[in-house]
Amino acid sequence: MTEADFLVIGSGPAGQHAAIQAAKLGKKVILIERNRRIGGVTVHTGTIPSKTLRESILYLTGWRQRGFYGRDYRVKRAITIDDLAQRLELTIRHEIEVIGDQLHRNGVRVIHGVATFTDPHTVRIEYGRHTEMVRAEKILIATGTRPRRPDNIPFDDAIIDSDSLLQLDHIPHSAIVFGAGVIGMEYASMFSALDVELTVVNEQEMILPFIDREVREEFIHNLRDRGMRFHFGDKLQSVRRDHDGVVASFATGRTLTAEVFLFTAGRIGCTSALALEKAGLSANERHQIQVDQNFQTMVPHIYAAGDVIGFPSLASTSMEQGRLAARHALGVPSTAPPVHFPYGIYSVPEISMIGKTEQELAEDGIPHEIGVARLRETARGQILGLREGILKLLIGLEDHQILGVHIVGEGATELIHIGQAVMTLGGKLEYFVENAFNYPTLAEAYKIAALDAWNRIG
Repeated sequence: MTEADFLVIGSGPAGQHAAIQAAKLGKKVILIERNRRIGGVTVHTGTIPSKTLRESILYLTGWRQRGFYGRDYRVKRAITIDDLAQRLELTIRHEIEVIGDQLHRNGVRVIHGVATFTDPHTVRIEYGRHTEMVRAEKILIATGTRPRRPDNIPFDDAIIDSDSLLQLDHIPHSAIVFGAGVIGMEYASMFSALDVELTVVNEQEMILPFIDREVREEFIHNLRDRGMRFHFGDKLQSVRRDHDGVVASFATGRTLTAEVFLFTAGRIGCTSALALEKAGLSANERHQIQVDQNFQTMVPHIYAAGDVIGFPSLASTSMEQGRLAARHALGVPSTAPPVHFPYGIYSVPEISMIGKTEQELAEDGIPHEIGVARLRETARGQILGLREGILKLLIGLEDHQILGVHIVGEGATELIHIGQAVMTLGGKLEYFVENAFNYPTLAEAYKIAALDAWNRIG
């Protein structure tokens, strides 16, 4: 029996940061990872791969230069999967090295194997023909999620999910993307940049329902202008292979055919192998674990953090959840999780937001004003050849507080942090109106939007 002060199951962002935080507090920490390489979904099938693919696609297609040289401009005409995979492998290898070095420097022991609870304090780890038992005073579950695979979808090499997409051996000529959430729209917009004939299907009537309506409409307009088609509000009946490719049939009688069918409707927690019942725990219908505000489960010494607990399922928030869970478990005071945190959608173009949407403010009856800037209105936007993109500020009418920032366009996931800082520190509209910004920069859009709101307020 191996003894530990703090045991972490899963090496994604939540697990990494929890393990390192506990180690920095002088505790004996063991981290268990079921795969042969550390990093979890974020490094191997989720955040890092999708964002690396996006950058490779934007470069090789010449996407960012098309505003100057036309839609037919390409850096490379015949782009292959190998072109994309080369950069991906380099990036993943670098991230694994960085994470491994951080864990090693902090004295965290990493065991590669499948973890199963035998009692509330003990986990059995199986790796190859070997078994090791670990007993810990405190335990954190950070096992992440995997794509949901309904039984009626016959997944194969052409009917795929976001994990198996990375195993494609060629770039398809056409694709159907089922599911218009974050993962679906990221990959759909990337496919579109590669000139893949694309149809996005969603059983609901809209994409990305949590996004501000004006930003969503700008995004959809951009995608339609590139030739992407949408099929909303129709229930999927079946998916099958035939000599023409993959055929998707719907309740209305419509059928769609493409070379590849990408299913992105939901993810479930990776908890089925844990034998949670032996620890006194259970998971919900999405295989997720319920926690309180301190990330504590119903068994007080067992914590959970990251995607396995559900919303918001962001790498950035998972890191902080893991750190805070470790501090609480070890009795170290810490601040509450931040009220405002940004969302980043790495589509083409990017979308990012923080705070309330215009619709939420209207529903809550909060008096507000709007300021909008188009990125092409900035000098930097002209230099970059931008044709689309908006930055939208939501301002409290009575106190001029920044209530929300919503951006679609080049650099949105970087630009959002300016708005985040101002909101978090209690800044007001006057900050953007009265301060100077580097010229030329896209950040100047904040000043343009603020002046737009200022003129409306009068």
